[in-house]
Amino acid sequence: MKLLFQELKGLLTQTYQTIWVLLKIMIPVSIVIKLIQEFDLLHYFGDVLSPIMQIVGLPGETGIIWASGMLINIYAALLAYIALAPDLALTHAQISVLFTIILVAHTFPVELQIASKAGVKLRSMFLIRFGGAIVLGILLNIGYTYFGYLQEPAILSTLLTPVNDSIWMWALNELKNYFIIALIIFTLLLTLKIFEKLGIINLISRLLEPVLSVLGIRKEVIPIALIGLTLGIAYGGAIIIKESKNKKISGRDIFYTLTLMGLCHSMIEDTLLMFSFGGHVSGILFARIIFALIVSFLIVKITSKMSQKRFDAWFIKKSFLKHREEESEEQNQ
Repeated sequence: MKLLFQELKGLLTQTYQTIWVLLKIMIPVSIVIKLIQEFDLLHYFGDVLSPIMQIVGLPGETGIIWASGMLINIYAALLAYIALAPDLALTHAQISVLFTIILVAHTFPVELQIASKAGVKLRSMFLIRFGGAIVLGILLNIGYTYFGYLQEPAILSTLLTPVNDSIWMWALNELKNYFIIALIIFTLLLTLKIFEKLGIINLISRLLEPVLSVLGIRKEVIPIALIGLTLGIAYGGAIIIKESKNKKISGRDIFYTLTLMGLCHSMIEDTLLMFSFGGHVSGILFARIIFALIVSFLIVKITSKMSQKRFDAWFIKKSFLKHREEESEEQNQ
């Protein structure tokens, strides 16, 4: 019983430390995003994205939908989609392209800060996800157009309806979200601990090691990568932040894992959500997985030829490197 109590106390402490790191990122960002919404500044970002949307075969007006996704979250993008879609007459192919690029590049203020907190330079992760979304959108548009696939007009989903967005309702909703995130993180840490005790982590690691090792992800990081791929960066990234401080996860480990997770994450919840609004699995799931694996493989191949010093200069934050140096000096003393 005493051992069980100690394990539970340790899990609660880990949960608190992990969620506190997240809250220090999410609360200020949430306030800034709310101000952007209140002052109706989103359309400026939409105007900037308009030429890009046309490159991927979408009307320029859909730029505000993607901007809502990148600056706020997927749900904000869907609300913008609900508001604009009746006047756009999009095809199933166009909706699939739009939803796929949103799935690759969304919630940047929070997710990029998580990557930065883990030790990766923010601009490198931004370029990988933003650029990756555009390239994947172009490829999907070419494929759908060439094969004449999903070209029929789409029927607008009515799953989402406008909600009360008063300041009080917004604040209560944010508190609810933080509580849910804390509960999920505790559950994840508990599950990982149970799986570790039962040997399931070792089994999964052995099965996936041949595939993920090609992508530069070592077996020590595979459980974290699986969390990010299936549930999302907020959870996988939060645990990476914790583990990077407690264990010797290298900068390359962190960068390669976050690259894969950045291009393809939350495959369960987000995929089902976009599917329910008309996105086709060929784009929102299969193309996203294949694209993430290929791009991650290419990035590993290219960067593996770099010297460690050059790799760190391009992709790893100086504060992370300094922290590691200080750790090494303390151990040598």
